[in-house]
Amino acid sequence: MVKCEKGTGVIKMTKNDIAIALSRILSSKKEAEEAVNKVFEEMSNSLKNGDKVIITGFGSFNMFETKTKRVRNPRTCEKLLIAPMKKIRFKQSKKFFK
Repeated sequence: MVKCEKGTGVIKMTKNDIAIALSRILSSKKEAEEAVNKVFEEMSNSLKNGDKVIITGFGSFNMFETKTKRVRNPRTCEKLLIAPMKKIRFKQSKKFFK
């Protein structure tokens, strides 16, 4: 079931929700779940390998590494360094809202 956060306009979809929607087209829910899992697995593997994942008409995903950050603990005023992290960036397609 697709859930909408009341008053926020945010719709949350789980992998199960996507599989249920896909099962309406495919022959079974199990087949749809396998297809959804395979798609997410392939996207994950591609991003881990440094490839950009493009879904035409929707958007693109790419992995990037943040820089080392200098921060200060507000309680102790101790200066710390936060190590670089890998994050995923999503950029929506220009066609998405047309």
